[in-house]
Amino acid sequence: MRAVVALGGNALLRRGEELTAENQRNNVKIAAKELAPLVGEYQLVITHGNGPQVGLLSLQSAAYTDVKEYPLDVLGAQTEGMIGYMIEQELGNLLPIEVPFATILTMVEVDPEDPAFDKPTKPIGPIYEEKEAKKLAKEKGWTVGLDGKDWRRKVPSPVPQRIFELRPIHWLLEKGTVVICAGGGGIPTMYQKDGSLKGVEVVIDKDRASALLATQLNARVLILATDADGVYLDWGTEKARKLDKVTPEEMIQYTFDSGSMGPKVEAACEFVNKTGERAVIGSLSELEKMISGDAGTQFVIR
Repeated sequence: MRAVVALGGNALLRRGEELTAENQRNNVKIAAKELAPLVGEYQLVITHGNGPQVGLLSLQSAAYTDVKEYPLDVLGAQTEGMIGYMIEQELGNLLPIEVPFATILTMVEVDPEDPAFDKPTKPIGPIYEEKEAKKLAKEKGWTVGLDGKDWRRKVPSPVPQRIFELRPIHWLLEKGTVVICAGGGGIPTMYQKDGSLKGVEVVIDKDRASALLATQLNARVLILATDADGVYLDWGTEKARKLDKVTPEEMIQYTFDSGSMGPKVEAACEFVNKTGERAVIGSLSELEKMISGDAGTQFVIR
């Protein structure tokens, strides 16, 4: 059985933590303990977020003024390699040496006419105080805004259209390899009018890219792991209640925050509608229960 597990940002960096390599590795160790029992039982594909990492690399690049700043597609490729390395190593420390791992630098196509280019919504990078965020926006030409209670840089987040490395991912899975790919939503690329492919200064939502990947890989289940134990209505109020089992049709009537749970719900619904298979949103700490159908919010076709 083929399963795609998308690791939320908490698997790499908890809110408020310093973005050090040590903190990231400690969080990857926690994620690896939850992922390890799935290896062997499933053909496992792991995706992950990279917003804070790309943001930090962007700031570091900007600090070195002798050369022009590196664009987001290049920084995305760098983070895919860095985070994939950590996941491979920490899973390898828990599993038999015979288990093969591979991190695939994954290019994902976006449409240059996507309306998202006119409305940056995807938060990346560190959190700031309001005054500092607005100062950076003025200096660097950024768009900034609230991400929950925190101020962060925001960039366009177009819908993913195609995953270029799909065939080698298939080949690796058929040989029993644990594949880490489409990190941070993949490396954003688009075709120019002359037919050539180039990188683009956006960040693709990792949950939407994971749903597309799971669909194209014929996965039986898509797990969107986060720091909440499921999808809640009236989140943050006394009336908050968790949804246990839902259909995409039922979810149409609800609205969720576009900066947090919204893209996850949309990705889960899209995967279920296109495949008739199951998607789950829930806590990384309940990964085995989620995949068995006993935890999280289960998205199904009734």
